[in-house]
Amino acid sequence: MLTFFNKTRKIYALRKTSFLRKMVLVSFSVVVSKTRRRIFIEFSESLNYDLNIAFSQYFVNDLLIKIKSYNENMKAYLDIVKNVLENGEKVDTRQGVPAYTIAGAIFEHDMSKGFPLLTTKKISLRLIATELEFFINGITDKKWLQNKNNHIWDEWAKPQKAPYGHDDTSKKKMLEERDLGPIYGFQWRHFNAPYSNYDSDYTGQGIDQLKKVVETLKTNPRDRRMIVNAWNPLQFNEMALPPCHYSFQVTTIGNKLNLMWNQRSVDTMLGLPFNIASYALLLHLLAKETGFKEGKLVGFLGDVHVFENHIDGAEEQLSRNPEEYPLPKVETENWESIFDWKSEDTKLLDYQSYDRIPFEIAV
Repeated sequence: MLTFFNKTRKIYALRKTSFLRKMVLVSFSVVVSKTRRRIFIEFSESLNYDLNIAFSQYFVNDLLIKIKSYNENMKAYLDIVKNVLENGEKVDTRQGVPAYTIAGAIFEHDMSKGFPLLTTKKISLRLIATELEFFINGITDKKWLQNKNNHIWDEWAKPQKAPYGHDDTSKKKMLEERDLGPIYGFQWRHFNAPYSNYDSDYTGQGIDQLKKVVETLKTNPRDRRMIVNAWNPLQFNEMALPPCHYSFQVTTIGNKLNLMWNQRSVDTMLGLPFNIASYALLLHLLAKETGFKEGKLVGFLGDVHVFENHIDGAEEQLSRNPEEYPLPKVETENWESIFDWKSEDTKLLDYQSYDRIPFEIAV
C-alpha cells in the first residue's frame, strides 16, 4: 500500500486508474516503513490530487525496481554465509578458534544498483573509508588510523618489533607498537621498496602500482594488465599480516569501469562486508578519477570461513529480511584526484539498516 500527503497533511490512497503523462519536478521526502508494507511520501508543495497520484506512482515504481535489484545483488553475500553454515567443514585455525570453511566462492554486484553496504546489520563506512585513505597513501603507521578513531589494526604490528602471540604480554606489545610493516598500501604505492620504518620517506622508491593503473586507465583503458598486487613473499616476514585480499584488477567495457579483487582468506562475518564496501569505494574513486561509470564489482574468494564464535551472529543475520531496506548511495565532494582524496569527502546517503551484530575479532 502507498500512503502520501501534501503540506496540508491530507492523506490520500493510491488510485490504480490515476495516470498523468506530463511529469513535473517537486521536492519530496520518503520513508519506507519497517514492515515494508507502506511507503510514505511527503511533498514540499501543495499539489492537486491527480498530480500527487501520478508522481507517486512513477516514483514508487522506480523505488520498487531499485529494491528488487538490491535484493538480487546483496543476496550474494547472504548466500555465501548460508553456504558456509550448511556445508562448511570444521577446521582448526592459527587464531585458536575453530572455523567452518568452504573452498571458494564468488561475490558479484552491479554498482548501478547502489552502494553495497550491508543493511542486514549496521556497518560504519567511516572506518572503511579511513582505512582506504590509509592504503591509498601508502601509510604504515597504526597511529595515523588511531588519530582518526579507527582501531581495526590495533591488534597487529610488525613482527620484528612485536612478535605475534596470544599471551597477554605479546598482545600488549602488539597493541602498543605503531609500525605495521610493508602491508597493503605500501605495496600498492612502493612495491618491494626496502622497508625500514613507519616514518621513513619512501618517495620514488619501489613500484607505484596504483599510479600506473590510473595512468593506464586514462591512456589505454582497454589494457588487460591493470593489476595492483599486494602479495610480496620477499617481505612477508616484515608485515604485521600477509595480505588477505592480495590483488585487484580493473577493466573497462564500453563506458563502465569494473573491479575484481582476489582474497585468499575470508572472515565472512566480520571482514568480508568491509572488503566488499572498501573495494566498492575504491571503484567509485577510480571511476571519478577517470570519468568512467561504475560497473561490476567482483570478489574471487578462497578459504571462506565462519568462526565458531560467530555462528550465533551469522544465524541472527540470516534471520533478518534483506528486503527491508534499499541500498544506500555514496557521494564524493571537493574532488581533485584520488591521490588527494580525504575519507571525509565521501558522504553516505540514505543508509538504513538493522542494528549492529557484535563479532569478536580473531587475531
